[in-house]
Amino acid sequence: METKDIRQQVTFKAVPHEVYEILMDSKKHTELAGDKASISRKVGGKFTVGDYIEGKQLELIPDAKIVQAWRYNDWPEGHYSRATFALEKVKRGTRLTFVQSGVPDEFFEDIKQGWIDYYWTPMKEMLEK
Repeated sequence: METKDIRQQVTFKAVPHEVYEILMDSKKHTELAGDKASISRKVGGKFTVGDYIEGKQLELIPDAKIVQAWRYNDWPEGHYSRATFALEKVKRGTRLTFVQSGVPDEFFEDIKQGWIDYYWTPMKEMLEK
């Protein structure tokens, strides 16, 4: 199976803790995604968003970094990508550098655009209320 890597960077007008919490707090993530999210805060713990995204936490550094084994439900059985969210405090808030490696080629464009449409844009709206 051919795979590609997604690399995106976005800046939020918020401190790293607020950005981290939207991604890691089940209630806040549910609000963000518009679907039930269950997010473990432990390395090795599982997460789900709706019935379409699942994975487990590989590395967690509060307010700084999240690394996940991440998959969409219609990907080939057992295939996980690696999603890394790195948070850095900058002058105007927080820079999130996102890298998702191992995205199946046929899903690449949809997943790449999905992060912008369903995560970064609504996160900006939530954080700038």
